[in-house]
Amino acid sequence: MLKQTLQQKLLQKLSPQQIQLMKLLQVPTVGLEQRIKEELEINPALEEGADEDDEERDENSDDIEESTNETDDDFDISDYLQDDDTPDYKLSANNSSADDEKYEIPLSVGRSFQEQLLGQLGLCELDDHHYLVAQHVIGSLDDDGYLRREITAIVDDLAFSQNVSSSIEEVEEILAIIQTFDPAGVGARDLRECLLIQLKRKEKENNSLAIQNALEIIGKHMDAFSKKHYDKIEKAMEVDDEVLKEAFNEILHLNPRPGGTLAEVGRAAQHVMPDFIITNNQGDLELTLNSRNAPDLRVSRSYNEMLETYSKDSKKNKASKEALLFVKQKLDAAKWFIDAIKQRQATLINTMSAIMNYQYEYFLEGDETKLKPMILKDIADIVLLDISTISRVANSKYVQTPFGTFLLKSFFSESLSTDSGEEVSSREVKKILNDLIDSEDKKKPLPDEHLTKLLKEKGYNIARRTIAKYREQLNIPVARLRKEL
Repeated sequence: MLKQTLQQKLLQKLSPQQIQLMKLLQVPTVGLEQRIKEELEINPALEEGADEDDEERDENSDDIEESTNETDDDFDISDYLQDDDTPDYKLSANNSSADDEKYEIPLSVGRSFQEQLLGQLGLCELDDHHYLVAQHVIGSLDDDGYLRREITAIVDDLAFSQNVSSSIEEVEEILAIIQTFDPAGVGARDLRECLLIQLKRKEKENNSLAIQNALEIIGKHMDAFSKKHYDKIEKAMEVDDEVLKEAFNEILHLNPRPGGTLAEVGRAAQHVMPDFIITNNQGDLELTLNSRNAPDLRVSRSYNEMLETYSKDSKKNKASKEALLFVKQKLDAAKWFIDAIKQRQATLINTMSAIMNYQYEYFLEGDETKLKPMILKDIADIVLLDISTISRVANSKYVQTPFGTFLLKSFFSESLSTDSGEEVSSREVKKILNDLIDSEDKKKPLPDEHLTKLLKEKGYNIARRTIAKYREQLNIPVARLRKEL
C-alpha cells in the first residue's frame, strides 16, 4: 500500500566550487599543470599572467579602450554559441622558430621484449609452419620471460585461433630453440628450469667445479636450496662449507627474471616533482611552495567589458540574452577556478607548515628516530580542517628536504609506548628493527622472538606479532630465509 509521509533528513551536499577544490587538492604538481591547461582551453575568459594593479589600469586606460574596441569589432558571440565541427588543422598554428628552447622530458625508446626475441627468431632456419608456432610461443611468454601456460593449451590455441595443426612434441621442439635465445633463461617454465638453462650455458664457457656443483644443487636439491637447508645439501653432496659457498655464489649471479630488464625498455621514467621545499637556514627551517603550484591566472579584461556592454544593451533580444548568459557563465567559472587555486595554495602551505612544525627536530637533522607519532587527526586539529582534506594533501604530495624527497604520507605513523611511558613513532621502531637485522650474524639470523627481546631491552613494549608485521612491511624475510653461509 502506497503512503505519503513527511520526513526530515540532514544531508551534506557539496557545491560545485567545493567539489572543484577537493579535486584540485588531491592533484599533484604535474597534474595541476595539465588541469590548468585544460581549463584555459575550455574557458576563454581565463588567461595566464598576473593581474595588473588598478594604477596601471588607470594609466593605460586609453590603450585598453582601443584594444577592447578592436576586440569587440573582431569578436562574434555566435562563434562560441554555435557548435560547428571545425577541422583540427584550422585550429592549430605553428608559431615556433628554430631558435626557441624546448624543455621536454627525454624518453628512452627501444624494442620490446617480444620484438627482440622475434628478431632472433628471424635468424633461425624455419619453414612458415614452424615460424608461426614459434611466433605464438613467444607471444605467450610473460614479461619475466617465462612460459606459464601449458603446452597443450598452446596447441589448442594454434588450432582454434590460427587454424594451425601442431603437436605437443613439435611445440616443445620450438620451445627448446627459443630457450637458446638471449637473454639466457628465456622460455623457461619455472625458476628451476630458468636457472638450469643459464648454468648449462655457463658450463659450455667454463666447466668449473663450482658450476658442476651448482647444476647438481638446482637439479637435485632445489627444494632444500629455496628453503636454505644448507646442512641437508652438505650431507647429500658430501661437501664442506667453502665448496658449497662457491656453488651458491654462481647461483646468486644468475638472473631469475631474464625478461624483466628487457621489458622495462621503452617505459618512461617516473619523475617526482616536489610540491614543497624545506631548507635549513642556519638552524631555522624555511618552507616554500613550488612555484608551479602557484600559477599566475587572471580573468580576461575583454570579457569583463563585454559583460558590461551586453548588460547595458537596451535591446534585450534572444541573441543578446544568450550572449550575456554565455559571457557571465564563463566569467563566473574563471573566478571560481582562480579562487580554487588560491584556496589550494593556502591549504597546502598551512598543512605542510603544521607538519613541519610538528616534526621540527626530524626536518632539522633527518634522523628517523626523531620522528614523533603523528596521525591525520593531529594535523587536522591544528589547521582546523577535516581529516579527509588532510588525507588528500598527504597522499599525493612530495616535500624536498636537505636529505631527500619524501611523500608526505610517510611522515604519518602510529604510536607505541616505552617503559618510561613515552610515546614513540612506529617508524622509529622500524628503523631500530632494520638496524638490528642489518647487524645480525647472517650465519645465525635473529628470529622474531629474539628481536622482540632485544627491543624490550631497549625499552620498547612490543609483541612478537607486531615485529612480524613491521618486518613484512620492510620487505624483510623470516630468519630462516636470511641465513647465509
